[in-house]
Amino acid sequence: MPTVRDVMTSEPVTMDVNTVIVAVAKQMRDEAIGDVIVTEGDRICGIVTDRDITVRAVAADADTRATTIGDVVTRNPVTVAPDDDIKAAEGLMRTHAVKRLPVLDGDRIVGVVALGDIEVEEAPDSLEASIAAEDPNN
Repeated sequence: MPTVRDVMTSEPVTMDVNTVIVAVAKQMRDEAIGDVIVTEGDRICGIVTDRDITVRAVAADADTRATTIGDVVTRNPVTVAPDDDIKAAEGLMRTHAVKRLPVLDGDRIVGVVALGDIEVEEAPDSLEASIAAEDPNN
């Protein structure tokens, strides 16, 4: 059975909790990603997704040049370890209704696993897998 390490994105983008939202959104665009791991010092404090920015900042009329990701971050996210089975990761995603999980080796962030990553492994011909394989900036 494949592990999270087999399907995760290694070296995820991390940004400090005090980074303004517009900078995070630009980083997401430039990296063609939908999430950023949020750090406070050298520790993970949460995850922010493109949806978090849209719903918690833009739709709330927040000033994205002054509001920080600390104001919209999902704190204490559900996490997995690199050697966890992908079925366990999938189960956590279902239970907690999330599409992405930070991957921690102890306290150190080593990756992110997304629903699309699991779909590419388990059902490569599925719609989710084909979408995950495409460049979202096209």
